[in-house]
Amino acid sequence: MKVTVLENKVPYLPLKGNIDPTYRCNNTCKHCWSWLSENTSKKNEELTFDEIHRIIDEARALGCRQWAISGGEPMLRDDFTDIFDYITRKSVSYSINTNGTLITPAIAKLLTRKGAKMVALYGATAEVHDYITRNPGSFDATMRGFAYLKEAGAGFIVQVIPIRDSYHQFNEMISLAKSLSPHWRIGATWLYLSACGSKARNREIMQQRLDPAIVVELDKPDMSYQFDSSSFLVPRSSLGHETNHEPRTTNKESYDHEPRTTNQEPYNEEHLFASCIANRRDFHIDPYGQMSFCSFIKDPKLRYDLRKGTFHEAWEKFIPSLANTVCSNDEYRKNCGTCNMRSDCHWCPVYAYLEHGGYSAKVEYLCEVAKENRKFKENWKMQHRRYYEIAGITIQIDTDLPITEKTFHEKLNIFQIEKPGEDVISIHHHFELPELKNKDLGSEIYCKPPWAIYRKDYTWIYLGISTQADDPSLHRVAVFNAKHTQGRIYSPDGSFFIKGGLHSLTMFASDQIFLARVLADRQGCYLHAAGMVVDGKGYLFIGHSEAGKSTTVTMLKDEGEILCDDRIIVRRWPEGFKIHGTWSHGDVPIVSNGSAPLHAILFIEKSETNRIIPIQSSKEIAKKLLFFVIKPLVTADWWEKTFDLIEKISHEVPAYTMEFDKSGKIIESIKQL
Repeated sequence: MKVTVLENKVPYLPLKGNIDPTYRCNNTCKHCWSWLSENTSKKNEELTFDEIHRIIDEARALGCRQWAISGGEPMLRDDFTDIFDYITRKSVSYSINTNGTLITPAIAKLLTRKGAKMVALYGATAEVHDYITRNPGSFDATMRGFAYLKEAGAGFIVQVIPIRDSYHQFNEMISLAKSLSPHWRIGATWLYLSACGSKARNREIMQQRLDPAIVVELDKPDMSYQFDSSSFLVPRSSLGHETNHEPRTTNKESYDHEPRTTNQEPYNEEHLFASCIANRRDFHIDPYGQMSFCSFIKDPKLRYDLRKGTFHEAWEKFIPSLANTVCSNDEYRKNCGTCNMRSDCHWCPVYAYLEHGGYSAKVEYLCEVAKENRKFKENWKMQHRRYYEIAGITIQIDTDLPITEKTFHEKLNIFQIEKPGEDVISIHHHFELPELKNKDLGSEIYCKPPWAIYRKDYTWIYLGISTQADDPSLHRVAVFNAKHTQGRIYSPDGSFFIKGGLHSLTMFASDQIFLARVLADRQGCYLHAAGMVVDGKGYLFIGHSEAGKSTTVTMLKDEGEILCDDRIIVRRWPEGFKIHGTWSHGDVPIVSNGSAPLHAILFIEKSETNRIIPIQSSKEIAKKLLFFVIKPLVTADWWEKTFDLIEKISHEVPAYTMEFDKSGKIIESIKQL
């Protein structure tokens, strides 16, 4: 799940640094794009600790507080512990990528510092793992590294690397990863070519590329609306499905630092890197002090020598100057620039450069992946997505499991629509709880079973907690953005969903606790009321349970349309207040997605007489209405908006007390209104 950094929200600051202390590695993996031997002469050209020290300080002075350390194998450096210690002491957070073979008890103890430690796994057995790494004993050394990390209490992520020669063990690799750590992920699902441009190495890498259909299966596109705020909560196994969506780190086996994602703006027709540079807030430093905006940039003309200048000059002047350096040409305009598959493709100018030595060339392999991506998306829209409309709001439902005709209760079919309207909110259902251990959930706002509510920055986190004080289990987790227009809902498993007959889109006890919050921002609210449309006019019958709401609409059913007998939405539109039907019915199982201008509000009371008495005081009307407002889980700013709405209703809509018996005589009085 991705955090999108928008230019108009984040100042142009170098927020995250990616550094490769070395490209040397003790493994010689078949798929590696940046490998150098342990004893290469390039070792003498690597940055010294003092030079790294200076660069870290200069970057920090401009705002850098996050670092990703990769390579090569960074632990091959004799001064690795000094480098790691200095970088992490100067950081708010860090990540490191390693093959794990050189981890010692001392290094493991150092890695207990809070950060993301990603250790690569190339096979489920020594035979396959060592065949891929071409380093006999590497599997045993990696397992020993895992053991040292566990012994030290340093949490880590197992990064499973599936390539053609190991894919037959993929399921076993996942099982092994799960046995080693609660955190795992899938690394490179497709492979880019070598940084050095070696034809022999490129042929070997291409031989290890997976079939495009497998690439998409392992790295499924995120079909929900992009949700920045929920990125820190992902299901444990979803750590394995972020690879092509997260531009974050720089190692040869991860797409965390992918130069672009398919959700970004199209490339500038003239300058291919312009939009990318404008939106980036990270940078890359190679082992020799060359800096650019992306780890995949290998063109010397696009890298700045920090040994001859300052970080400040590189960030403030050199990198911005690159925006207009690489121009498109006829090849780009003929192929990728006008391709209707671009929204499904991972193509980037840097991949084109690695593949063909030119920034405008298309990558045929990615064309095939794009076709499979398109197929996946089309299938998802048919089997995993539905749209529902209530009170003018489209609710887009995406689910990791297929939706069938039996998934949702038939009453919800009335509210289903073919395509979204203008006002869309999105909910994505996952069927595995996210990992919450050691997660900062922010400030606790509310805690009373069955819910505990937290707020962190612009994110709301809802934890479904047990009514038993000694039970730490969660029955559901939901994460929403500030406006509750985008959310991800996590259930422990899919059994309840598969069983079907769901009465709510959120899988909460009721959708009201979610929609009530959304409606507040749209001058609307839920009322404990029944609603009818008679002669094109909307009537609201309000009362507590057993007051007679169902009885009233039953008596009136031949006079008009029943919207719902227990919950009605009132919403203010430019032309005035309207009532809208909901699927939250009471004793009368009749619901409607219809609406009508709100003509009258009737507070009902069972009586031996039948009469309708006007209520003259707007204060009395407001007081009565507030008693029947359905409250969401979060009530602070919601109350302010709802108070204002109720006041407007009380001044603009006639209200009455309706006394009635079951004879039906009250019908004529209602029609005379």
